[in-house]
Amino acid sequence: MLFLDEPTVGLDPRVRHELLEAIGTLRKRSRVTILLTTHYLDEAERLCDRIAIIHAGQIVALDTPAALLAGLGHELVELRVNGDATTALASLRTRGLAGDDAFTVGSTLTVPLHEHTAPDAIAVIHDTDLAASSISTRQPTLDDVYLQLTGARFADAA
Repeated sequence: MLFLDEPTVGLDPRVRHELLEAIGTLRKRSRVTILLTTHYLDEAERLCDRIAIIHAGQIVALDTPAALLAGLGHELVELRVNGDATTALASLRTRGLAGDDAFTVGSTLTVPLHEHTAPDAIAVIHDTDLAASSISTRQPTLDDVYLQLTGARFADAA
């Protein structure tokens, strides 16, 4: 068993890439179990068969990277609003666009689309007259999964 605690913190991009390649090669060629702790969820997605997300000392999710990502669907709409993001999110929930898995971080709203299409979502956003400075769609990441599951604002956690 190999324990790695934040193995790439402070490394330059080239060395980080080479270390991740070496860990990946070890994982493929040996029967050693690797326990990796990291805040870099792209590393966890690349190297891990299962991921545990821990918040406030508790495991809030434990599954494969694909299963964790599937919980947010195939596409997200992300918008930055001028004004209160929580109020804007409530408005999108009232309109049926945002579900319980939508979340805010600062002035950014992230809304999993699930059964909605991107053009439909943008039309709903436009119809709500939200003062959005940017709107984009993208695939979810494990960072999104983490943010959605943990939910606590930085100020609340302090």
